[in-house]
Amino acid sequence: MILVCGEALIDLFIGASGPTGFPAQAVAGGSPFNVAIGIGRLGRPSAFLSTLSDDVFGSFLAEKLAESGVSPAYIRRCPNYTTLSVVATNASGQPQYSFYAPNSADRALTPEALPAQLPADVNAIAAGSYALGVEPIATAIETLLRREAGSRVISLDPNVRPRVVGDLTGYRERFERLLAHVDVVKASDEDVELLYSTHDLASAARTWLQRGPKLVIVTRGEKGPMAVFGGTVLERPAPRIEVVDTVGAGDTFHAGLLSWLDANNMLTPEGIAGLTEAQVTTALDFAAAAAAIVCTRRGANPPTWNEVEQFMAARA
Repeated sequence: MILVCGEALIDLFIGASGPTGFPAQAVAGGSPFNVAIGIGRLGRPSAFLSTLSDDVFGSFLAEKLAESGVSPAYIRRCPNYTTLSVVATNASGQPQYSFYAPNSADRALTPEALPAQLPADVNAIAAGSYALGVEPIATAIETLLRREAGSRVISLDPNVRPRVVGDLTGYRERFERLLAHVDVVKASDEDVELLYSTHDLASAARTWLQRGPKLVIVTRGEKGPMAVFGGTVLERPAPRIEVVDTVGAGDTFHAGLLSWLDANNMLTPEGIAGLTEAQVTTALDFAAAAAAIVCTRRGANPPTWNEVEQFMAARA
């Protein structure tokens, strides 16, 4: 089982960007939430660790997780309101976010509320996004990842959101501390630029690799993903599609990557360390196909495993 940790919120799409085409549409969202949904849609066992509100939006989020087969075993409920993210997409389909989240439910998880231990069937933990930069959940997640490192795969996606975390100095410091405890880093080219003000993606990935991870992947939009592992830098093309919007594309890539590794019995610390170039190539192509499908739809609407296979077969 893959345990995903972090925020869950409501994306309020405005203008013509809503998934249904209406002027405004409320959609379940949040980067880790999308990852958990994506893994569930792909048919792999998953669970979500976070705090959801007792309000109507919190119940809506819980229902969406259940619909995708995501276990609620690690979800806590609280009276704090659900975070609201207002989303508008620009002419190229890139989302622009504004967050309304003071004292919200998804940042309320405390270290004391963490499960005392995880069962053996949890073989991986995925975390990231602004939950690494707001308290108390940031300390809770760091505590969990440090505690579980080495016994199961840790996958980290910075998914930087400056408008939520503010000054990125503390965020970057926590991310760099965690590198010593993670096996996989999945980041975007925008994350690298925001954290380090550089476009030299390979150099940034190599630096991260030296600090502990065994596999670093940087997604680059239409240029396709790049993976750095061992002494190898591997680049793969992105599928050619008509982009509707890119909301949830990176999260779906992360879900696709972990799901493929899990389905092929490689989602263990030893499995990640021993990945071959052929295996990484296949994993990247699967994850990129899943992300491409999302880009042909409004909002974060991850595909099923069969949809990804059909998409890839049609382009073979």
